[in-house]
Amino acid sequence: MPELEQQWADRIIAAAKGVAHESDMVHPTAPGFNVKGTSTLYREDGSVAAQWVKTTADAEARHAAMVAAIDAMAADLPRVKPRKAKGVFRDDLLTVYPIGDPHFGMLSWPDETGEDWNLDIARQVHCDAMSALVAAAPASETGLVINLGDALHFDSMEAKTPRSGHMLDADGRYARVVDVAVTTMRQCIESALEKHKHVHVICVPGNHDETGGLWLARVLSVAYEREPRVTVDSSPAVFAYYKFGRVLLGVHHGHTCKPDKLPGVMAADRAKDWGESDHRHWLMGHVHHESRREFAGVTVESFGTLAARDAYATNGGWRSARPMQAIVYHAKHGEVGRSRVNAEMFAEAA
Repeated sequence: MPELEQQWADRIIAAAKGVAHESDMVHPTAPGFNVKGTSTLYREDGSVAAQWVKTTADAEARHAAMVAAIDAMAADLPRVKPRKAKGVFRDDLLTVYPIGDPHFGMLSWPDETGEDWNLDIARQVHCDAMSALVAAAPASETGLVINLGDALHFDSMEAKTPRSGHMLDADGRYARVVDVAVTTMRQCIESALEKHKHVHVICVPGNHDETGGLWLARVLSVAYEREPRVTVDSSPAVFAYYKFGRVLLGVHHGHTCKPDKLPGVMAADRAKDWGESDHRHWLMGHVHHESRREFAGVTVESFGTLAARDAYATNGGWRSARPMQAIVYHAKHGEVGRSRVNAEMFAEAA
């Protein structure tokens, strides 16, 4: 970087931390904070009479602290012991289990929404649905378990959306939401291990759990680090990919990129895989309903959620089915089968 540009960069960084002498900013912020704004009161002679400095949490420092906390938390998790796979497996088939927007921690009051939903119901319905789909699946060598994002309904100690700050109907303290999210995903993985020799897990972040999607993947990765039959994609990227023979799958929650842009994203991100595949499929969540669009060379599909409607969705007029599916791909011929369950099949048991 040229010297002048470096000087300007250093000045910008210093100002963000509260130091810009030419502007009478002389109060450095505390570690982990940046300046949000300053107000300075000057005397008639131009000297500073008083100054107010408003600070905000440093996003990068907050992210680094959270990653460190995740690593520390995961270090104490009990590791799953390795087990031998049993049975005969078909290596030409892949079974994919997309889990659409679980929203663990969401509360639905039936008097208001017509449907009952809380942490206990959410755990039972998702575990039962996964078990039923696994039972109906072929014994493919690999099972792919995908959390399509928004596994958690809220992303902090406050029940609100991370970016817009919309208040949410919540069930339980955040610690219990974390517990249910981890144990439910663990049970889904365990169910898949009953049928498949190898299980690969993808967790992408959503707009409700931008950090939750990150730590959930890391926690699962550490929990299964001693089980060679399970691999977890712990990348923080909002786009994930999986290649199986002539099949290329993309995974994205849907909150940062519109469906019509996804074919180009896949072609740019995975140019080599694109050229080596005949069947390309994007799997999305976010919209809470099923849709399927075919573009040149790529199909983009959104999946429904097992979760009930909250008050916001009810009052907004959204009405969708509540299914979960399993998709079977052939390594050469692409999609060759599907099975399907719906929340109503398991709600009474919960």
